[in-house]
Amino acid sequence: MAGPHLADVFVELADTLVDDFDLIDFLHLLAERCVQLLGVSAAGLVVTDERGKLQVVAASSERTRLLELFQLQSDQGPCVECFRTGQPVSVADLAATDRWPGFAAAADEVGFAAVHAVPMRLRAEVIGALNFFDGTPGPLDSAKLRIGQALADVATIGLLQQRTIHRRDALTEQLQTALRSRIVIEQAKGVLAERLNLNMTEAFALLRGTARDHNRCLSDLAEAIVDGTEQIPPA
Repeated sequence: MAGPHLADVFVELADTLVDDFDLIDFLHLLAERCVQLLGVSAAGLVVTDERGKLQVVAASSERTRLLELFQLQSDQGPCVECFRTGQPVSVADLAATDRWPGFAAAADEVGFAAVHAVPMRLRAEVIGALNFFDGTPGPLDSAKLRIGQALADVATIGLLQQRTIHRRDALTEQLQTALRSRIVIEQAKGVLAERLNLNMTEAFALLRGTARDHNRCLSDLAEAIVDGTEQIPPA
């Protein structure tokens, strides 16, 4: 099946930018579209919380989410460097660089050989980074990097979807809501994985698919799963 066209993806993402849109689901959709449009193996997003500390908010796969967490915990890797410098980062062959030895080893363990990152900016302030991972060594050409930056800009718009939100405190509140939702979603994934004998990727796919099929907010359904008021049958 042919992948989505760039124009169609921007229309799709713009259509989600409505009142009370599901931010976590929007960012996961963005990560998935990055993979399809750029031809990379995986993508992930990190943003700052109210203390200015980076947090993982979306990833196209479970192994990507865990690698993003490793970057933040070890304070090394492309997203950390991209966030600090505000400049794109691109390493075509992790095995041939000594920039982040711990990260490179962790990436190799989960099957990634190349990595790229572009900044997420709020005017002059960098609020996060969008990361692309590939299973084979090689550069990401300039046209794809420009598309990646445009998608990072869309992610930033998604975080600031209401035109009246321009103050730092409003941005912080919205990000904190997303990060709290992320914690509940991770708990719900664990519940589903244990109850239905699924891996974490399958558990998230089931949770997200059920929320979409029933027009539910992803975080609301996750909370109901965690507190036991709702159950999801096996797919």
